[in-house]
Amino acid sequence: MKTKFITLLCTLTTALAVQCAFAEKADRDKPMNVEADSLKHDDQQQLTTFTGKVLMTKGTLVLKSARMEVKQDKQGNQIARLWADPGERIFFRQKREGLDEYTEGEAETAIYNSQADTLTLTHRAELRLLRGALVADRIQGQEILVNNNTEVFTVDGKPNGGGSTGNQRVKATITPRPQKNEASPPPSGPVLKSSPRIGSDKP
Repeated sequence: MKTKFITLLCTLTTALAVQCAFAEKADRDKPMNVEADSLKHDDQQQLTTFTGKVLMTKGTLVLKSARMEVKQDKQGNQIARLWADPGERIFFRQKREGLDEYTEGEAETAIYNSQADTLTLTHRAELRLLRGALVADRIQGQEILVNNNTEVFTVDGKPNGGGSTGNQRVKATITPRPQKNEASPPPSGPVLKSSPRIGSDKP
């Protein structure tokens, strides 16, 4: 009997690394555009704080949150820290390079680093691969690090600090690779492999 989905419940203390063709490479060179209810800028610190229904776009990258702080260095590199309202989650969405597919996700907090081209989702983090309107793959964990330079994302199921409370399992639902003789199959989703643990809202 042919199953449509493979569900992996990983009890390992190690994280999962996923290799795939990831975000649009051109996004890193696009300007950052932000909308919000209010803005406060500290020129000396080069720190800008946006609050209230924050919407950030950078090429195909979209980030939505309740609050965002953006710090910029002398070279123009930006680090954005995002927070959701209590009980809610921030939301992100980005087109995949060379494919008619999107990656989207949610978490309570997030950090976007424009120079490293990374996005870190923490606390109730979730990552989804969409083919059209369908969710093909879904990854859940305490922290998800998306690295667009290396085209790898890493998922950690253990809470920060290594305590015994909280979810200690990474959960993944992966759509099987379509057979070559099947009609119009889009490219398959990520392939999972073990990796060392990484350190340290809605639309």
